Amino acid sequence: MTNTQSPLPSPLEDGIHELPSGKLATIVTYLEMFARPTPRPVPEQPGLELIRHKAPDLDWYRVLYRRVGEDWLWFSRMYMQDAKLSAILTDPDVEVYSARKDGVDLGLLELDFRDPDNTELAFFGLDTSLIGGGTGRWLMEHALDKAFTRPIKRFFVHTCTLDSPQAVGFYIRSGFVPYGRAIEVMDDPRMNGPLSETAAPQIPRI
Repeated sequence: MTNTQSPLPSPLEDGIHELPSGKLATIVTYLEMFARPTPRPVPEQPGLELIRHKAPDLDWYRVLYRRVGEDWLWFSRMYMQDAKLSAILTDPDVEVYSARKDGVDLGLLELDFRDPDNTELAFFGLDTSLIGGGTGRWLMEHALDKAFTRPIKRFFVHTCTLDSPQAVGFYIRSGFVPYGRAIEVMDDPRMNGPLSETAAPQIPRI
């Protein structure tokens, strides 16, 4: 998930728009729901537990953020200054969880309740070792339970074409409904940025 806030206010002119070297473009899809969907059955997840982290250590957080997001070029939190990131993660209306297996944190769930009318599934991701076998569904059911434990009005998320190709379909199956689309252009975070040159090899550096 990238750092986009809302869809573009007007459509772009039709056609192909070339990007200069060092830039990336992605199509962002916005999805929302207004009530807790009917829970879906979840396969057993032996040895897996969900851990709440209040005021998480920034180094720990960035390691996990990179672990689950580097393959999809998650970068927004990697640019963020310590004070700003700490202010978010220590806010009582931001909840950070890890999916932990055999003592190792392998998944990230972050819920942002700071806007009481618009609760955001801010970050949701798994290490590749946990992908498959229903672990994503397990984590999403936990996310939905925790989100709708509070008297929220709207739960929303956005994903983009840099993320897993399965992301949009997964969110729809989880009960989210698409409502908007945007194009985001950004510096490639592998070009003198916070991510390594070998990150996301499926997206060529130009």
